[in-house]
Amino acid sequence: MVWHVVMMKPRADISRSERAEFAAAFERAIREIPTVRQVRIGKRVTHGAAYESGMPDSADVLAAIEFDDVAGLQAYLRHPAHDEVGAMFGRLLSSALVYDFEVAGVEGLSTIVG
Repeated sequence: MVWHVVMMKPRADISRSERAEFAAAFERAIREIPTVRQVRIGKRVTHGAAYESGMPDSADVLAAIEFDDVAGLQAYLRHPAHDEVGAMFGRLLSSALVYDFEVAGVEGLSTIVG
């Protein structure tokens, strides 16, 4: 499986209506694009761990989207419903990091690290 991981920081000055518009466009994309298998959304949590002070302030929100394979991810990225999300991305975010990962169970760790 392939996970499309997006860590983002919304601009401080975006309005509630802009946030709602972005959320609606994203929900529409994941509903309309048939290659999406699973979606997880998260909000950054800080709890005093030592590593937090060394991290750049570039992400407050996580979106992780699962696909069966790279072809499914590519179909998602080319879909017109994704175009709408992408257009808002640059306008409403102050920063974002986007990565794609082939994911397996922990049994695959030795092949990645070794």
